[in-house]
This record gives sequence, C-alpha cells and structure tokens, in this order.
Amino acid sequence: MKKYVCEVCGYVYDEALGDESLGIAPGTKFEDLPDDFTCPLCGVGKESFAEEE
Repeated sequence: MKKYVCEVCGYVYDEALGDESLGIAPGTKFEDLPDDFTCPLCGVGKESFAEEE
C-alpha cells in the first residue's frame, strides 16, 4: 500500500488506512478514488497529489 501527499497542504492519503471521515474504506487504492476526489483540507484535486517516496 502506498501513501499520497497533497502538494499544496501536506495532507497524506494512506491507502492502508483509507479515510473513515470521508467514507473511504481501508485498503482503497488512490487510483480507485473517484475522479472528483478533493483534498479534505484544502480542496485541490487528485492531480495535486504525489506518491510519497
């Protein structure tokens, strides 16, 4: 499982954890998130996220 970081505000989406507050189940891959997914902290789209190294 990977982690993706919002390049604007630093929010981290962890595939292993999902995001229960957004109704995203643990184990949900980033690419499986809806196309209209936005950062819950700053509102930018998926294109503003980068895979954490």
